[in-house]
Amino acid sequence: MTKSVLISGASIAGPALAYWLNRYGFDVTVVERAPELRRGGQAVDFKGRTHFAVLERMGILDEVRRRRTGTTDTVYVDQNGKQLALISGEFTGGDLEIQRGDLSEILYERTAADCEYVFGDSISGLVDTEHGVEVAFEHGPARTFDLVIGADGIHSRVRKLAFGPERDFVKHLGHYYCVAGASPWSGDGSRERQVAYGHNVPGRLAVTGGSKAQQLYMFASPELDYRRDDTRAQRDILRNAYADVQWQVPRMLDEMESFDDFYLDSLSQVRLNGKYSKGRVALVGDSAYGNTLGGFGTGLAIVGGYVLAGELAVAQGNHVEAYAQYDEIMKRYAKIAGNSNAGRFLAPRTATGIKLRNWFVGSRMFQLMIKYADKAANDIDLRDYPVKVSA
Repeated sequence: MTKSVLISGASIAGPALAYWLNRYGFDVTVVERAPELRRGGQAVDFKGRTHFAVLERMGILDEVRRRRTGTTDTVYVDQNGKQLALISGEFTGGDLEIQRGDLSEILYERTAADCEYVFGDSISGLVDTEHGVEVAFEHGPARTFDLVIGADGIHSRVRKLAFGPERDFVKHLGHYYCVAGASPWSGDGSRERQVAYGHNVPGRLAVTGGSKAQQLYMFASPELDYRRDDTRAQRDILRNAYADVQWQVPRMLDEMESFDDFYLDSLSQVRLNGKYSKGRVALVGDSAYGNTLGGFGTGLAIVGGYVLAGELAVAQGNHVEAYAQYDEIMKRYAKIAGNSNAGRFLAPRTATGIKLRNWFVGSRMFQLMIKYADKAANDIDLRDYPVKVSA
């Protein structure tokens, strides 16, 4: 008997999981709060044989390569534009980089015909019963599914409803970040090297690729109280945080006001201690093992979706057996997301910290750190799941 599965979230982890579940014969519905597929966003990347193996098995590796972005080096400069340090694009962009919106589109195109997508709605309630999960929606009628999977990010609604309040599982890492504006280096398969410029003052970083280009901000701050759908309040938060920073920042802030693409959030880490399932509900991607800008989020989402769907297929829909295997496999692999704090590295709180960071990125230790990260990205024995299973 075919199992019905509801996935919350249509960014990366959700459609990736939907692809595999549909391939294995499950009846898949994806619900997404946004009114349509989300375009734009910052670049995401893959590194190493494990990530590439999953992309190849999905049949999308060539398309991802075709739409890859160019490698972008970041030059850190002082107030007058003098170079202080350089972080290579190989560190920030992995082996293969693509715009988040482009990757989301690729995954959606390969699932839209066979999976049900419901845009402009979200889950408002879950009742996990012996025979299924009764799901209430903000707008649509209630429905019952055999399984529910949360692929809805760091601030997961599914995790909150099934596991408990966000404060119990998400740790604020002491910084906020903002991405504003569309990248000037969208994915066209180019491998040309590009240059972005960054400037630090204690506790703050501003990066720009030049006039009218995508901007990145990162600043130290305790947890802030604001509505996540109030972009006017968020733009004001950003302006206040950088009010006394010079360099190119005044120009950047003025340009930022005209950008439609604007996203501000905290650097946070999800801590579930390797337990990514509860009853008939499971989590995948950032909702399960997210660490903002930690460098492994997209790879973890792709691998996690592959493993979760594969284990459900092998277990012929027996979620108790499949979830236990999924938890065990991903608990070990997801440790790579728990060892980094991008805020401390990119926006040190002191002038001494900035100088030490600038020295470190030019040292042999930095190269060893990159090699360790590359090794960690491949620290999993991917099971070769069946090509197709009737659930």
